[in-house]
Amino acid sequence: MIRPMLLAASLLLMAAPAPSDAADLKRSIFGKTIDGRDVEAITLTNPSGMSATILTYGATLQALMVPDPAGKLADVVLGYDDVAGYEKSANYFGASVGRYANRIAKGRFELDGRSYQLALNDNGAASLHGGQAGFDKKIWSVARVTEGPSASVEMTYVSPDGEEGYPGTLTTTVTYTLDDQNGLAIDYRATSDRPTIVNLTHHALFNMAGHSAAQSALDNVLQLAASRYLPVDEHLIPTGALSPVEGGVFDFLAPTVIGARVRDGAEPQLVVGRGYDHSFVLDGAAGALRLAARLSDPSSGRTLEFWSDQPGLQLYSGNFIDGTTVGKQGHVYRQGDGVALEPQRFPDAPNQKHLGSAVLRPGQVYSNSILLRASPMSRSRE
Repeated sequence: MIRPMLLAASLLLMAAPAPSDAADLKRSIFGKTIDGRDVEAITLTNPSGMSATILTYGATLQALMVPDPAGKLADVVLGYDDVAGYEKSANYFGASVGRYANRIAKGRFELDGRSYQLALNDNGAASLHGGQAGFDKKIWSVARVTEGPSASVEMTYVSPDGEEGYPGTLTTTVTYTLDDQNGLAIDYRATSDRPTIVNLTHHALFNMAGHSAAQSALDNVLQLAASRYLPVDEHLIPTGALSPVEGGVFDFLAPTVIGARVRDGAEPQLVVGRGYDHSFVLDGAAGALRLAARLSDPSSGRTLEFWSDQPGLQLYSGNFIDGTTVGKQGHVYRQGDGVALEPQRFPDAPNQKHLGSAVLRPGQVYSNSILLRASPMSRSRE
């Protein structure tokens, strides 16, 4: 069940009065790929000043300006100032990842009696985030833009049959919608002409103090509506167990500083993951949009809620960011400078049936709905 503290806070946010002005949308050329293709940037802005910039490269959230309670804005997602940064990066900053987000053990799965082999792009042990050139490395097409009380952009990508080893032609859309109450919805939909497997998600890395703040994202406070998590083996593949979090280092049922326990060497799971790189089982019924997490920066009061209709949420504490990455405004990103909260189906589900089906068949529609809701400005301080 969702904890009362989470639910009460969300109701207060949703009850806040909405500004009367409409959100707006601007389009521009962000840059060119190494082979000369244009990459477009679409910026959605609401009357509070909150804005989201989305690139056609990887359907990527390049920037997310979020206000604190006094209205001071900060860009809270890690990223790059140019296309080359995203082309060279293996960090998936802000990207839409697929066809299958997360890991598939040995890059193999069976579907309807046939075996499929995917690229082993994760230390030779697994297929990760769709393979060598997943959806994060594709240029998506802008299908539709809208303005009004909410501003939105819909992007599409058609993945041909056999791409990265996956069967079926998969037609995928993602719609980013920014409303006038500081909510950014990210909605994925997909259909296929053959049976296939699908697990799409959004891979932004957040620091609610700001992507270039002196404070690490490990100083952020996290609360999860998740009573169980999936332990992993030495290759970060779920062992098959669903373990209770209560009382241990994976217990975020109450608001907890992420870095408080991340270096606890007595916990083998943190050693093997180099920190948190684990899937949590969200409380409540999958298929219904429900509050999954709250991430906040104590110094500014800047807070973001994560709503999801998925069964799981991957927590990744930026363990493999090694200080060699120069991001936006020339800022060097180091381990723990960003935290990912990725609503999705479970890793390796195609090979572990008790984790639920990831199969999409012709005539069915895959969906993953995510809502990021920032705290509204305090009306007494505007």
